[in-house]
Amino acid sequence: MSGLLRWLTALAGRLLDRVDGPLLAGLLAIMAASLLVQASAADGELRAVLAQGVRFAVGLVALLILSRLSPTFLREWTPLAYLGSLGLIGLVFLFGQGRSADLWLDLGVFYLQPGELLKLSVPMMAAWFLHQARLPPGWRSLALCAVIIGLPVALTILQPDLGTGLLVGASGVFVVFLAGIAWWRIALFAGIGLAALPVAWQFLMPYQKDRVLTFLDPESDPLGAGWNIIQSKIAIGSGGIDGKGWGQGTQAQLDFLPEHTTDFVFSVFAEEFGWIGVLVLLGLYLFVTLRGLWLAAQARDTYSRLLAGALTLTFSVYVVVNAGMVAGFLPVVGVPMPLLSYGGTSAVSLLAGFGIVMAAGAHRRRWGG
Repeated sequence: MSGLLRWLTALAGRLLDRVDGPLLAGLLAIMAASLLVQASAADGELRAVLAQGVRFAVGLVALLILSRLSPTFLREWTPLAYLGSLGLIGLVFLFGQGRSADLWLDLGVFYLQPGELLKLSVPMMAAWFLHQARLPPGWRSLALCAVIIGLPVALTILQPDLGTGLLVGASGVFVVFLAGIAWWRIALFAGIGLAALPVAWQFLMPYQKDRVLTFLDPESDPLGAGWNIIQSKIAIGSGGIDGKGWGQGTQAQLDFLPEHTTDFVFSVFAEEFGWIGVLVLLGLYLFVTLRGLWLAAQARDTYSRLLAGALTLTFSVYVVVNAGMVAGFLPVVGVPMPLLSYGGTSAVSLLAGFGIVMAAGAHRRRWGG
């Protein structure tokens, strides 16, 4: 028995030797908070909590595997991963199921949302290209990056899935930003983007326009389009300083708050645990972000640094957009709170991304530059 125990201990040590302990601890703490609030928001349905736990387990296995891969291996397989994810997003138009921004592929054993895979493959491909280019990137490099990022973003928005499309675009743009693009070029692109907003408005779906108009004035349709955000604000405000207690949030328990296990689960958390709980949770998100950026800075090559940094910053965008959305500071775009909201492909892709971040940091420490 003692021999078996020693063998299991040695195996666990070998499997975890490239996993960053502090980052893993932060992620596990957020996942524990998710299971806790999901048990409350799902109204005691153990099945939903178990399903979330299984998704986390799959994601952690992906994190473990990817953390052991060398950056060179990931870089070599990047073009194939990018083309494969583009192929899957194309299949959505042929075989996708769902409605509006809830499209997936039914693989029999599980449902796959290809848009989530693009959040990994797009920054991988942008980093792969810029790894070989002269930095900071010039106009030619920026034009090619625009094609690499813009094609999957366009395909995702056409599903239509605006929220995922914006996050996919952000994941690629962060790679370009970290590559050292000049500030005057950033200002130029920002100006072009602002000038293009009236044109982009004409291409939005009616329900997407309603979301923007509701964000500007939710009280204009309190029983219709403005219902979600009004109830979300009530939930956050009624939590007070220390919250109503686990399972005691009326907005979710009495079904006033729609999507209270997915897009608006942060509102449920705020109502039950108050501002103290919210600050602790946001502190965990901040710690994970800073730790991820620190590991990115330790990476041994340009590809790893750009990719790890972009994946970490994309994670932080999730947090900012969802928190702003449920608090009424941003339009509702269907972006989940990372690792807190109920969901499968999103949780697995996020944890897989942090496996890549850990691989970047681990190989830098081991081989020293």
